Amino acid sequence: MTWIEPPVCPECGALIRIYPTLYDRWVGLAMLELPAKDVPEAFRWRLMPLPARSLIPTDIVAVRVRGIDPRPGEPVVPAHSMMCVPNRGEP
Repeated sequence: MTWIEPPVCPECGALIRIYPTLYDRWVGLAMLELPAKDVPEAFRWRLMPLPARSLIPTDIVAVRVRGIDPRPGEPVVPAHSMMCVPNRGEP
């Protein structure tokens, strides 16, 4: 058994979460949630369980928040590209 850690961004060295989307792509997300008012519309994501026949969610996908704007204080997961600061760990 080995310890599984989130991948690290090659640009800034921050931990990221990689999730599949509903349209056969993958997206890198930040490790934290922020209020919708602090995240530009193009970078807002939510993590949603895939519908299954059982009551237990079998997989989670990233869904872009579009259509109906979330309330300003509602939590969303920002795309890592919004938070990425290259060479963050270097002086």
